Amino acid sequence: MEKTIKPNKLFVASCLALLVTSLSFGIRAGTMNNLMVQFHLDAKQMGLIAGTAFWGFPLAIIIGGMIVDVVGMKRLLLLAFILHLIGIIFTVFSTGFFSLYISTLFIGVANGLVEAACNPLVTSIYPENKTTKLNHFHFWFPAGIVIGTLVSFGFANIGWGWELQVATMLIPTVIYGYLFFRLDFPVTERVSSGVSTKEMYKAILKPLYIFLFICMLGTAITELFTNQWVGVLLQNVTKSAILVLALVSAVQALARSVAGPVVHRVSPSGLLLMSAIISTIGIYLLGTLTGGAIFIGAIIFGIGVAYF
Repeated sequence: MEKTIKPNKLFVASCLALLVTSLSFGIRAGTMNNLMVQFHLDAKQMGLIAGTAFWGFPLAIIIGGMIVDVVGMKRLLLLAFILHLIGIIFTVFSTGFFSLYISTLFIGVANGLVEAACNPLVTSIYPENKTTKLNHFHFWFPAGIVIGTLVSFGFANIGWGWELQVATMLIPTVIYGYLFFRLDFPVTERVSSGVSTKEMYKAILKPLYIFLFICMLGTAITELFTNQWVGVLLQNVTKSAILVLALVSAVQALARSVAGPVVHRVSPSGLLLMSAIISTIGIYLLGTLTGGAIFIGAIIFGIGVAYF
């Protein structure tokens, strides 16, 4: 039976999958203090739990990227849906360190599979407008963090527990799983372009690729690690520490929503250099300012990491 590819519906489903990824990030940042208190966890144990989301994430991206052409983008995304579902439910019913560790790992791996499959999916369905559509797709990462942190902040203020905050992620999870299950998928851009697997693996040995790979570790750490610990690290600096993360993410989302004109006027290397400099200034300000002034540092940091 001939496939009927529906780019817009695939894109919406991809954005919802990324929304779940970012919600997990934002809500986890907002609930870390509560988890530490309820389960009597110290900072090291909480760091190990949060860290599983970060090493599970790139591990899934690497493995998923290697097998995506073999197993197909649809199977990877359905696996991500199953792991998201299990991880969220396990988190809600966690009883201590071990269950939180495993459930967070499941969510981290699911997040990585979403990135491994959705990035090539977006480039496959929009081959003539890849850069702009990828930025529109990645708009939902900071946007989801804003939503997640506001959900966490709002629920906490009305006395609703962290379990309900985590459970809200089930809504977009079920929707994206349903959509991906029903939709047909194209082949990846590599396959449609006729580039062989051998040629692809030869390309990753080029010096420029290796250099960019190493630099990307730095950009990821700059954005993700800083944001994840904002709520804990700044709780003694401002009463609304989690809103610092919301502001950083809101600035990122705004910048990515207007990415089209920016990425066409500034060279990629120039944009990355500017981003690194501005991010450095932003981190310095976050580490030195206090009170309401901390939000100035958040705005500058958000501008810096927006285009990484």
